Amino acid sequence: MKMKYPLFFDEVDSILLYDPLSDFLGAFAEGKIEIGYLDCVKQAGHSCPTVAGAYLMAMLGLNVLYGSELPQRGNIHVGIKGEKTEGTTGVIGNIISFIVGASGEEGFKGIHGKFSRNNLMAYDQKMAGEVTLKRTDKDISVSLSYDPSVIPGDQRLKPLMGKVLQGKASDQEKNLFKALWQERVKDILLTKELRNKIIQVN
Repeated sequence: MKMKYPLFFDEVDSILLYDPLSDFLGAFAEGKIEIGYLDCVKQAGHSCPTVAGAYLMAMLGLNVLYGSELPQRGNIHVGIKGEKTEGTTGVIGNIISFIVGASGEEGFKGIHGKFSRNNLMAYDQKMAGEVTLKRTDKDISVSLSYDPSVIPGDQRLKPLMGKVLQGKASDQEKNLFKALWQERVKDILLTKELRNKIIQVN
């Protein structure tokens, strides 16, 4: 049975990177790997404003760091302002880590000194923004912050969520809640004219 998901997932710009480890081991031709929003939803297990924001921060941050050059996966250090267990900080870190190929001390140690992915993630860092991406081959970094309140959700969401969580919602109300929830995520991801208000880049 084919997996079904909201069609707008496929409308979100994907992120193309060069992955030297994938190239070395023959996982992807020429080491080119394309990561889309759907991939991140699979990684997180859900689609929400937090996952959407992490995806956008990674995409915009990579554009600043590399411009027209293909970003290199495993070549980026990720700094997170919040603690790993604080609120949605861990979710944001996991998504960005997945996209850029960065891990903490538990990550891949490399092969004969090459292709390592460990020690590229750090939480509870002092910084102006929420997330900082820094290239390991050049002294170039970018700091980003995310504010989804610019695109508020439908007023029906909160009461509907309450009814669903309490087991009091009808099937129609459950489906309406799902549709309204994903509609806000869609607006966050695809309303490009508001992107500079949703994401602050320094």
